[in-house]
Amino acid sequence: MPPVRVAIANDYEIVIAGIVGLIAPFEDRVEIVELAANKPIASDVHIVLYDTFGQVQGDGYTLAELLLDTDARVVVFTWNLQPELIERAVAHGARGYLSKALSGEEIVEALEAIRAGEVVVLPRPIDEATSESGNWPGRAFGLTQRESEVLALITRGLTNQEIADRAYISINSVKTYVRTAYRKIGVTRRSQAVSWGMQHGFQPDYSRTFTGA
Repeated sequence: MPPVRVAIANDYEIVIAGIVGLIAPFEDRVEIVELAANKPIASDVHIVLYDTFGQVQGDGYTLAELLLDTDARVVVFTWNLQPELIERAVAHGARGYLSKALSGEEIVEALEAIRAGEVVVLPRPIDEATSESGNWPGRAFGLTQRESEVLALITRGLTNQEIADRAYISINSVKTYVRTAYRKIGVTRRSQAVSWGMQHGFQPDYSRTFTGA
């Protein structure tokens, strides 16, 4: 079989680059054709791998839009592993739901199975304390993926309750992530956090890179 042709979609170039780093060693099995940050997919690919980091309903290129605008199979790549989210994504047409705890080889195996016609759901729990998979804004400052996503949504202007609703976590969890993130970046107020986020790569990117034929 020829390699699986894949486009990677997210709002942040650093997140996309992190996924590329995970699956690049398997270039004989997966061909990364397009990298799209806040852009509709324009390439002829088998699969769109959609990273949910920092996604806000109605802002950016969402799962619903991807499913409407591409004939490729859409696969969700996320740390949001609630059964309700998985069921909803698959019901709306996603052909895969993959945990960010997976290794590069496991991701590639899942993509191959999805191209072959399977629906693959691999919701492996993530240990944030030890997870090193991929990349995200703020990682260099010691922020976990969830702390970074909360900070990204704060930078976009969401309230704590809106973040809880969007990320499907409790308001108390949001407050905990806010508190620990603020401590790590050395701020005490929301306005300071927004300013810090805007200066350190937490604003969405708008770019497209074609990497294959």
